[in-house]
Parts: sequence; structure tokens; C-alpha cells
Amino acid sequence: MEQIIAAVRGFVGALVVIPEPGGDFPELAWGDAFFYYAPDGQMPQNVQPYGTIITKNYPDDAVSDLDPPGRWRVNIHVDRATFRELTGEKPRSLTRPRDYAVADSVMPHPVYGALGWISVVNPGERTTDTVVQLLRSAHDAARARCVRRHEPRRS
Repeated sequence: MEQIIAAVRGFVGALVVIPEPGGDFPELAWGDAFFYYAPDGQMPQNVQPYGTIITKNYPDDAVSDLDPPGRWRVNIHVDRATFRELTGEKPRSLTRPRDYAVADSVMPHPVYGALGWISVVNPGERTTDTVVQLLRSAHDAARARCVRRHEPRRS
């Protein structure tokens, strides 16, 4: 997990938010990591992270079995073509049964797959390089969206 967080911190303009006790985030998010493009170092308003690491089951997201010690999952928003290449399915047409608790395997996110998110439980030898590449691409896409949002409007 630390290897992936360190890789994202190395992306120009990346902001890694890891909520801790006593902060503004709900207790459920403590210890998780949220990845943003934020060249000013401030958490963007009204923008979803392009990637996350979660370290526990959430009330509506428990099929990855993240509560046992040492289990965690990285989640990354990808474009449609990448999603299909990685999963063999279109985001909004997921029909294949999957064991979302399997480690070191790229698959649709168990809750947000239909929205173009993929996930990997405990990335290892097979998937760590892919995860870092996907996070780099997601970071670049977030940067491009930020640039478009802040371009002066032409009349």
C-alpha cells in the first residue's frame, strides 16, 4: 500500500489525502487514501478523487472482505476502452460473476464498476505495475479535466 501511495505522491500536482482521527472526515474514512489532482495542494471542491485505497469494509461494500488484517483495495477510475480491455466487459453491461475478494487481480469495482471504476485487492506481483500505470493515466485525465475547467471561456 505504501508503495502505491508513494508512487502517486510522485505525480506532479498530486494530492494524497489520508483522513485521521480528529479531522474533518467521518471515522469510516480514517486510514483510507484519496487521490486528487490538486497542483495548489488544496483538496478540490466538487471533484471526486480519481483513485482511492480503502482498508476496511464499508456498509454497502463488503464483498472484497477487507476487514481481516492486511487486506486493502485500490480503486481507480478508468476510461471505457481501458475498462473493457481490463475486464472484457463494458462498464454498464457487467454480467460475469466474480469473486471480488480475490487478491492481486484486476476487476470491476464491486459497487462502482458500472461507473467505470476498477479495483484490485492487495495488488501484488501480477498487478502492482498495472495499478501504478492506471493511476498515472487517471491522474493525467484528472489534470486534463482541471485544465479544461479553468480555461477562459471564449465568446
